[in-house]
Amino acid sequence: MIEPDRRRDIATRDDITVLVTAFYQRAFADDILGPVFLDVAQVDLPAHLPVMCDFWETVLLRAGRYRRNALRPHLDLNAKVGLTEVHFSRWLGLWTATVDERHCGDVAQLAKVQAARIAGSIARRIHGGS
Repeated sequence: MIEPDRRRDIATRDDITVLVTAFYQRAFADDILGPVFLDVAQVDLPAHLPVMCDFWETVLLRAGRYRRNALRPHLDLNAKVGLTEVHFSRWLGLWTATVDERHCGDVAQLAKVQAARIAGSIARRIHGGS
């Protein structure tokens, strides 16, 4: 964890890489999300991290690097494990805590707001909402 007075905003791809890596370390160790990521999805972290960094760099810094369908892997995962509100809530809680521990500022706030929107959107689509 970074001392609160030393935190700064998210500004670069390197910032995103460190943030996303810290988040996945936390998620993989989590009692609820760890089994989903490791046992069900069998996430290959070295292959997955650059994709997730492209996603967050596009969302937060408008880099235009992510050109995939973010919903598709979640639909596939839901078919295997049945993603619930508990999963989405835990994911959002871990993401928010990771952002707050490392960063503060407008882009850090955007990272939390966009994560809540994304989690809500994917959850609604998985469970038949619009």
